[in-house]
Amino acid sequence: MAFRLPVVADPQFPDGAVTSGSGRLPSWLRRPVPKRNANHLTSQLLDELRLETVCENAKCPNRMECYSQQTATFMILGNVCTRPCGFCAVQRGRPPQPPEPDEPQRVAEAAARLGLKHVVITSVTRDDLPDGGADHFYRCVLAVRERTGAMVEVLTPDFVQCKQALRRVVEAKPEVFNHNMETVPRLYRRVRGPKSDYAWTLQMLRQVRQWQPTTRTKSGLMLGLGEERGELLDALADLRDHDVDFLTLGQYLQPGEKYLPVVRYVPPQEFEELAEIARQMGFKKVASGPFVRSSYHARDMAESD
Repeated sequence: MAFRLPVVADPQFPDGAVTSGSGRLPSWLRRPVPKRNANHLTSQLLDELRLETVCENAKCPNRMECYSQQTATFMILGNVCTRPCGFCAVQRGRPPQPPEPDEPQRVAEAAARLGLKHVVITSVTRDDLPDGGADHFYRCVLAVRERTGAMVEVLTPDFVQCKQALRRVVEAKPEVFNHNMETVPRLYRRVRGPKSDYAWTLQMLRQVRQWQPTTRTKSGLMLGLGEERGELLDALADLRDHDVDFLTLGQYLQPGEKYLPVVRYVPPQEFEELAEIARQMGFKKVASGPFVRSSYHARDMAESD
């Protein structure tokens, strides 16, 4: 490959690699606990409106920071996922109930009361539903826009390769459409499960732009799962070849013993180098760092385009 990055290691881990089983984290993955009371206020509001967030269910390391800033990523369609992804802490199984008809209004109410100008909506994967929950996404986007006038970003599952379902979400005209690649092709099904398809992920993102040229497309990858440098750069090139605008790169952190282990902790300097390479490839905006997640500071990325 044309690009080669140096491995810059933390003094605690001079080889630049630590397995999650060691129970240790490098210094750059330690964060102070936010002290603002808004963290509790956000939690109380979400409880009052009976809303789920990916922040809570996926054990996001940024949850307290985001809650303290009175923002969250809403997770619709319940809190039980039908896919056995090897990296995600969201509960797995068969969802116990159909979509709740009033959930779009409750999401819109929470967005209004939090004063959000950029609302991120994601979901569990619902393979039990004929449309994978696409119509529910559509109704949530419209409800939020009508109630708040905010920009809306969706972070969707793959809808089991159903173009009709994908088109229903796009018909809501979200300002940003995000579907995460998560990892490189060699690791794809190990990380994302047997139903996942790398080619379909790319096709989805291109199709969104063809149907709705004003919608920005976005994708992200987790690093530290065992991907090689060349594989990663090839995956980024694939995203650009499919007209993806925004990119996020973050460190994979093992949420529990039953999940995929961390193969390597990537130093902050390497994330910075990758961000510069991605910009040279043509991504309009890049967020790259150990704590970066799909919707972390999503408003900043969308508004500065």
